[in-house]
This record gives sequence, structure tokens and C-alpha cells, in this order.
Amino acid sequence: MVAISAVLVLALTGFAWRSVDNLIANIDRIGGLGLGGERDGAVDILLVGVDSRTDAHGNPLTTAERAMLHAGDEVGTNTDTIVLIRVPNDGRSATAISIPRDSYVDVGGQGKAKINSAYGSTKETERAELLADGKSEAEAERESTKAGRQALIKSVAKLTGITVDHYAEVSLLGFVLLTDSVGGVEVCLNQAVDEPMSGADFPAGRQRLDGQEALSFVRQRHDLERGDIDRIVRQQVFMAQLVGQLLNAKTLANPGKLSQISEAVGRTVVLDDDWDVLAFLQQLKDLSGGKVEFETIPVSDLNSMTSAGESVVKVDPKTVQSFVAGLVGEEKKEEDPAAKIDHSTVTVNVLNAGGATGLAGKVSTALTGKGFREGTVGNYTGGSVSSSRVLAADADDPKAAAVAEALGGLTVVAGETVSADTVSVVLASDYSGPGSAAAGMFDLDATSSATATPIPPAPPIDAGQNGPKCVN
Repeated sequence: MVAISAVLVLALTGFAWRSVDNLIANIDRIGGLGLGGERDGAVDILLVGVDSRTDAHGNPLTTAERAMLHAGDEVGTNTDTIVLIRVPNDGRSATAISIPRDSYVDVGGQGKAKINSAYGSTKETERAELLADGKSEAEAERESTKAGRQALIKSVAKLTGITVDHYAEVSLLGFVLLTDSVGGVEVCLNQAVDEPMSGADFPAGRQRLDGQEALSFVRQRHDLERGDIDRIVRQQVFMAQLVGQLLNAKTLANPGKLSQISEAVGRTVVLDDDWDVLAFLQQLKDLSGGKVEFETIPVSDLNSMTSAGESVVKVDPKTVQSFVAGLVGEEKKEEDPAAKIDHSTVTVNVLNAGGATGLAGKVSTALTGKGFREGTVGNYTGGSVSSSRVLAADADDPKAAAVAEALGGLTVVAGETVSADTVSVVLASDYSGPGSAAAGMFDLDATSSATATPIPPAPPIDAGQNGPKCVN
């Protein structure tokens, strides 16, 4: 987020285009993420903050850098910051929409899970399978990382109803380096804090934080009244203040600072390879700090629990989708065709290709509970399959899409031998949607929380105000 803000500001001012060009050229690029494909009046960018033990090029962090970030040696990639940026096509405003990391959503291949597990869990599952198939460590790392990013993109798209056009990723190290490159960022606290788990130890009032201090400031969620929601507010006020500070001519006219920004971006930022960043930035020439706002998706219950006792944030996808679409001043032009399907008109065959006894029957029961008609239930005899799927005569069949959605986002595959009026589900060993043992562990209790009440979105925070907004 810091990196993209830096690039934006440099471009918006028309200053040092040569430096911007060089900066962008150093950024690592990735392809094949399945981005774009839908026009909805805005360019939608998924910004992800990752807790990684390597830089953007896969090089391990130094011992000193890991110590500075409080990063251990365990394998894993956490996506604790997930933000969808909506930029209307006229380029005159931008809205950053934060998604709480514990939001309990549909994750492809996992069923219901916290959204911050989409990237890491998918990556580790894929990585183990690739290594078992004889792939090298480097190949497994590269391909599994791509699968993790794809899973997160799909999860965000399904929750928000927005097709993600571009992807940007920045590590914790990037956050620290970029904060230091602008000379630190000013924040303001309503009360003093001393919270050892995050390292946040600050007095009340206004103060300027360096990169390492800022990391503790935005990571704290314990001892805050609203936990992760208050942490998101911390992140938003920090970003808003940073954008305003970057607009300062003293930053833009300092070659040393520009060099530091460029070096930090090159080491710690990843972008999708289809993004013509310079052309996009030129669209934003009229954007000002006051037109950059930070929002948070509406939340149904901050303190919800799964039946297994896991603490999660409950969100309603329809409410979230309406909220997000409204932020660009228009609803989506077309409703999802799958949403128009009358489930009672769709007969679904469920076939078990895995080793879980009775799984086809349980999934069929789950589907009839959602209004679908029961078809053939039994074992799959079409050969070995490695992943669960929905079979239809046409991969774009809205009836098949409705079934796939009901089962947690399965892939729809066209089958040459499938008739036009048939939808079949083939369940492999990876299935974890409704009816599976995994789904049973994570189904939300219907009552969720005895005192649960919808939490309205907080007022937006903009980057044009004078001085930092004081927060908890």
C-alpha cells in the first residue's frame, strides 16, 4: 500500500517521470492470476500485505531484518492486510476498502474459512502436492505461491462481487523500508499504549514513528476495544497520513528520498504483469489527497464463533456487495446469472471419486437442503480425478454455476458426454464444502453470538486532512 502510494504520488505531480519509470522497471511481475474481464465503472486493485520471510524476488531476509520484523523461521505466508482499491474510470477519486482478516467466507477448496487463510493454506497444500510429485523446491514454491494468490483473488471477488483487475503485494519489510524512506510518519493516539505482543509502546498524543515503530502501531489488535476493526482503523489513518506526507514537495524534490523509495519498492513489491502502471497513473492526474478515502466492509458480528470454537468475523456477502458497488456511485449493470436460477428446477447428480465413505449422500442432502432436486447418488466411474468439480455440457451454464456456488466455489468443467439438461458433481479427496467433514467443523452456529448486532461502517478517513486523526 505504501509502495503504490509512493508511485501514485510521484506520477500525479508530474515530477521525476524518469525516476518513476525506473522504479516501476525494478518491480517483480507475475502472470496467470485470472484477473479482469468485467467492466463495472472502475479499476479494481487488490492490495495485499504479506508476512513473508523472503523479499519479492524470493531471496531470504537477513537475520537482522527478520529480527526487526519479529519474523521467525516457520514456513508460511500470512495475509494480514487485505484491501480492495476502487478507482472510478474518470480517475478523480480512489477508495480503499479494508477487509478484516478473520472474515468468515467461502474459500475455494476449503469451504468456509477465514479469508486470510486463502493464500497461505492453499499455497502450503499445493506446495506439498507438487513436492510429492517430484517438483523441485523452486518450482513448488513458484507454482504454489501462484495458486495461493489465485485463491485469495477469487475469495475477495466472491465476497465483494467485484472482479479484481490488478494485483499488488507488499511485504512487512517493504512497509518498514518505505516508512523510513519518507522520514517516518506522524500518528496520534487518544491514550498511551503498552502491548507487548505487537511491541506497541507509545505515549498519548501526536508523535512521529519510524518504520519499525510504525509496524508495531499497525499490527496491534490486543487491548483494543474492537480488536481487528480498530487495527484496521490504525492502518487507515497511517496510510492517509502517509499519502498526505508524500504529496509534500520536500519529499518529491529530494533525490535521496526518491532513491530510497525506489530501492524499497524494487525489493518488496510484486505486481501483475498485465498492468501498464504508467498509463494507469496518467489517468489519475486530477487525484488529490482529499479524494483518497479509506473504508471498511460492513460486519455482521465481530465476535462470532464456529461450532469448533474458532473465533471469526461474520460478514453477509449480499450486504458487502451492495456496499462496495455503491462506492463508485452505481450498482453492477448485470446481475449474476447464477443468482436468477430457481434451485428447484435443477436436478443434481452427486458422484464420489474420493475415499470418504458416504460423502456423495451427505453432499446430495446438503444440496437438497438448498432447494436443488436430488439426482443420481453414487460412485464416479469416469476414471481418476485430482480435484472436485461440477460437470455440465457448457462450462458457462448458469445452472452449473449455481450448483458450484452452493458447494463453496467449485470449478465448472464442460464434459463431452454430459447432456444439456444434466448437472453432475464429482467429489475428489480435496472436497471440503457443504456435506464434508471439514465443513462440519467450521459451520457457524446459527445463533453466532447472543448479543450480535450489525456493525455499521465507520465514517471514511481521507488523506486530505491537516495532521493525523487521533485513534485508540
